[in-house]
Amino acid sequence: MKHYYLHAKLNSIPVFKFEHGKAAYWADFGIYGAAVAVLSVLLGIFAPHRHWLVLAGLVLVGVGAWTLIEYLLHRFVLHGLEPFLSCHAAHHERPMALMATPTLLSIWVIVSLVFLPAMLAAGFWRASALTLGVVAGYLVYGLTHHATHHWRSLGPWMKRRKRWHARHHHVMGCYGVTTSFWDKVFGTTGDRS
Repeated sequence: MKHYYLHAKLNSIPVFKFEHGKAAYWADFGIYGAAVAVLSVLLGIFAPHRHWLVLAGLVLVGVGAWTLIEYLLHRFVLHGLEPFLSCHAAHHERPMALMATPTLLSIWVIVSLVFLPAMLAAGFWRASALTLGVVAGYLVYGLTHHATHHWRSLGPWMKRRKRWHARHHHVMGCYGVTTSFWDKVFGTTGDRS
């Protein structure tokens, strides 16, 4: 019951709302879709063309990094730290509810922990490329997570993701949503060995 109280308290602060109405829930996808488009255009048109291979590589590194970030956040933040633990527990109890990380919080995390450090270390264009990969990964994660709860399986990959995420909701482990790779690496597949 403790998590219901904390979840309700957080949901009363608009910028920290985890449970959304339809418009706010889908706006998050629109914002991140627009961010992917803007960063893609920015890099495709304005970035120095002599660095396109490095920038393309950094986009791929960002996507790959996202899969590890997704796993770590899900395992250690959503299943370990308050107030996120309480909000995520509410999602486990009501998996069809429209719950997601507040957009302002996710933007702040990506800007402060990905873009700014990368810009200080490697410059604007490289930071933009890495951030594009992370944001694209986050968008795919959001859509995949939504699909696991609300859509019919559209193909073999989605069927595997739905089964994997259903296991997460019923056994401890299976923290990856877009991939099971890190669960296999860290031994959190939910299998009894």
